[in-house]
Amino acid sequence: MTRHPPPPEPPASPTRRPAVLTWIALACAFAVLLVAVAQRRDAPAGDRTVGEVTRVGVADGGSVPDYLRAAAAELAGLAAPATPGPGDYALVSFGTYLTPARAAAALGDTPVAAVLARVPLAGRQTEIVRIAALRLPDDVVAGMAEVATRKDREAADYRARAAAPAASADPEAGRVYATGAAVAAREAAAYRAGCACVYAAVVRAAPDVLRALAGQPGVRAVDPAPEVIRLDRAVFTPPLPEQRDVARPPVDSGLAAPAVGDSSEAAPTVSGFSPPSGATPTGRDRPNPAPTS
Repeated sequence: MTRHPPPPEPPASPTRRPAVLTWIALACAFAVLLVAVAQRRDAPAGDRTVGEVTRVGVADGGSVPDYLRAAAAELAGLAAPATPGPGDYALVSFGTYLTPARAAAALGDTPVAAVLARVPLAGRQTEIVRIAALRLPDDVVAGMAEVATRKDREAADYRARAAAPAASADPEAGRVYATGAAVAAREAAAYRAGCACVYAAVVRAAPDVLRALAGQPGVRAVDPAPEVIRLDRAVFTPPLPEQRDVARPPVDSGLAAPAVGDSSEAAPTVSGFSPPSGATPTGRDRPNPAPTS
């Protein structure tokens, strides 16, 4: 009898190995996805406020009475927050220039973030400074001392420029430098003495506290600004105490063509020297002796 060899075993399924590789690939992709999600969750969120500036106050050339009425109406309609919190920022304008101590008395227990000040020299435009102040009057006094030191350096710089040969060749430049030195020296002396220079403050409180503050003696207006999130992205332009009809810079009798600028923008502590827009920058060129609001 002829013996036949046993039939060969059937080959392994051709789809078995690719199926295993597919599952391994899916598992790796899932692990990579989990790592990516974890890293994205840990990464800080982007700052959406970069480049955005919020302006609070009366615009240059705007009606002061209209601004005061609008601020009062907004304050009256300010709704209480749904959840307890630090409250909303608000711009407080005073009816006159106050010393640090009088400003502290006018604001009472209202939490303060900063004050705005300028030396009210007759016939002169003076720089507006924004001073960070959490504790009144101590922080304001300390901030004024820093401004006084800066103004001393500014006056010395103007005097040096006035004595330079270039100023002798240009009488107009020499007059501008001399005026700048005189104004800066007077500002330094005033701030060092704790002058009555504070005319506004930035506070943060609940609506009922802000409404109570608006009724305090010496407070001219409380302009709520719930849209302000970051103070370094906000510019505050309160009316000066002497501005009754239109917001315009004081007339400077020491300059032939008074310039207008904004020295309080993005100043978290004490504002540095900043020539007004349209004025010749400091340095080797002619400086502007009296930066203004």
